Amino acid sequence: MTVFTGMIEEIGRVENIQKGIRSATLTIRAKEVLQDVKNGDSIAVNGVCLTVTSYGTQSFTADVMHETLNRSSFMQLTNGSHVNLERAMPANGRFGGHMVAGHVDGVGEIVRISKDDNAVWYTFRAPIPIVRYIVEKGSIAIDGISLTVASVGIDTFSVSAIPHTIQMTVLQERRVGDLVNLENDIVAKYMERFLQMDKKQPLKGTITQEFLTRCGY
Repeated sequence: MTVFTGMIEEIGRVENIQKGIRSATLTIRAKEVLQDVKNGDSIAVNGVCLTVTSYGTQSFTADVMHETLNRSSFMQLTNGSHVNLERAMPANGRFGGHMVAGHVDGVGEIVRISKDDNAVWYTFRAPIPIVRYIVEKGSIAIDGISLTVASVGIDTFSVSAIPHTIQMTVLQERRVGDLVNLENDIVAKYMERFLQMDKKQPLKGTITQEFLTRCGY
């Protein structure tokens, strides 16, 4: 499985969008992520794992399939749009954020932005099936950025970002009403799946709700 960490390496710029009937091809201007790139490599673009199909000294191209367009905010990209970029984590790399797969679960909308001393609070509204996996002090990837959840409501959640994170990512351009890509912490999704399977076909030694409660989860 390709893994990212949610630590953005640079901000790229969309140079060209070639739209098909149900797909698209993006050409993105970049620098850092091109240092050791080759065809077939994975690069997260606003949190979406894309495969490099061609590259040059100043840009790379990637195809976007129909499923990705439906689940992400890519439909609002235009020529000149800035995007967060991160290469897949190497086997000997260090985790600076959390495990991000680059498989976006859906989109959220920014409903509030407020300053808190040197930090900025962002509040998002998202579909309940996405919010159900979000926990306070847990991790979430927003446009590919690994952020810590500060609070959670029924269909909203908030994060607090430091100036460095804002300056190094497209968060600096985000305004109320903008859509962002969201990817839940993959551990929560696996845990739910294990519990579902355990109820259908209990096996000795499997993870159960009682086991999780006993361990403080």
